[in-house]
Amino acid sequence: MKPLADLVRPTNLEDVVGQQHILGQGKLLSKIIKSSHVTNMIFYGPPGTGKTTVANIIAKTTDKKLYKLNATDASLKDIKNIINDLGTLLTNKGVLLYLDEIQNFNKKQQQSLLKYIENGDITLISSTTENPYFTIFHAILSRSTIFEFKKLTNVDVYKGLIRAIEIVENKVLNKNIDYDDDAIKYIANISNGDLRRALNDLEIAIYSNIRNEAFKLDINIAKECTQSTGFSFDKFSDSYYDTLSAFQKSIRGSDVDAAIHYLARLVQAGDLKSICRRLLVIASEDIGLAYPNAITIVNSLVEASLKLGFPEARIPLAQAVILLASSPKSNSAIKAIDKALSDIKTSNFGDIPNHLKDAHYKGASKLNRGTEYLYPHNYANNYVKQQYLPDEIVNKKYYEAGNNSTEKKFKDFLSKLKS
Repeated sequence: MKPLADLVRPTNLEDVVGQQHILGQGKLLSKIIKSSHVTNMIFYGPPGTGKTTVANIIAKTTDKKLYKLNATDASLKDIKNIINDLGTLLTNKGVLLYLDEIQNFNKKQQQSLLKYIENGDITLISSTTENPYFTIFHAILSRSTIFEFKKLTNVDVYKGLIRAIEIVENKVLNKNIDYDDDAIKYIANISNGDLRRALNDLEIAIYSNIRNEAFKLDINIAKECTQSTGFSFDKFSDSYYDTLSAFQKSIRGSDVDAAIHYLARLVQAGDLKSICRRLLVIASEDIGLAYPNAITIVNSLVEASLKLGFPEARIPLAQAVILLASSPKSNSAIKAIDKALSDIKTSNFGDIPNHLKDAHYKGASKLNRGTEYLYPHNYANNYVKQQYLPDEIVNKKYYEAGNNSTEKKFKDFLSKLKS
């Protein structure tokens, strides 16, 4: 018997759940499919969101010869075999190649298709779970339309599960399946937007219990067949960078709950090193001088986390996240150093004034090194006015105090000192 996910795979657009932003009435992909004029396309999105299903539906609308390859196990030889069929009676109306997981093809393998895509002998529909702008050869990107498939909502997955139950009832078992709606909603919720995973869980729930005449798919069976959510985390994928980005932006935005949520994703993935590094960056980049002691406290919590390791490390990590998200914010430090670095890279910033240069060697005075330097500690309040910046940028301002109590105190102090 076919796996349930294949058995219930939709054969028309009306049965595809989700993706209304591209498949809804009047949307681009929907119009392309209905026109039967198929062009090169790249389907990009998480697993179980309908990429293969839609590709199969498209294949039905064309009279081109269909080939399917999965780049995970396909080789250059497989591509050459398809190319060798070009121009024969078998392919006189052209070839439609569906290439799944194209990110697993290297540049040479992708380039081998380019000539035939360009002249129209092969129409390519490829799918990938990774950002195509990072993984697909630019020449193929420029000749393709990219459609992003989004993670399904719980409602979308629920609809797909109900449809699957009806198909199993009518075409496989020829009897009704007794189930609690809460059990189906639970399976949908824990699938994390992956319909294929939800269907696999449903298949286990049904076929492992169906011989029991009193069987009812209740919440207990649903929990037994779904041990954990479909959370996935690949350190080299979009999700890695997206999660770290959302983590820092939530702390920067002072949303404690969101910050803890993204921390939980990173903890679940076991990525201790990245969490610690990012927390130390945030302490200086986003909190900075608004709460100067934050970096000291966070550093201690990071050290504790690294010594403890998971699972205990989650506790000091959570402490650090809550502290940073709840702290006043200032980016004055990073703005100051980046502004200075920009000058170093792009302008004539001049020579260091002679009175600031090193004078700890014989003959320094003959070169006028340090001879006019004024030692601040010899003056009232340990301050004396003198030039520190080079002549070319003598009036340059890099640091602007942030709007927080700590930096206002610093600003007032310097203002009084220099007056």
